[in-house]
Amino acid sequence: MSVNDYIHTIAGTFILVSLVLGIWVHPYWFFFTAFVGANLFQYGITKVCPMGFILKKLGVPETASCNRR
Repeated sequence: MSVNDYIHTIAGTFILVSLVLGIWVHPYWFFFTAFVGANLFQYGITKVCPMGFILKKLGVPETASCNRR
């Protein structure tokens, strides 16, 4: 998986988890959903993603390799 794949997976997971927590625990969790959405929006405009920087520092490859046999 590439950095882009991880970003989409993590963002989707955060959104789904925060929606569930907002419904079952406390409505303030919806602010976390809004925060993730705002980060996705700002990435669309600026092409700067803080999660991407973190994943690259952790050694996740920029592109996925297709070395399947």
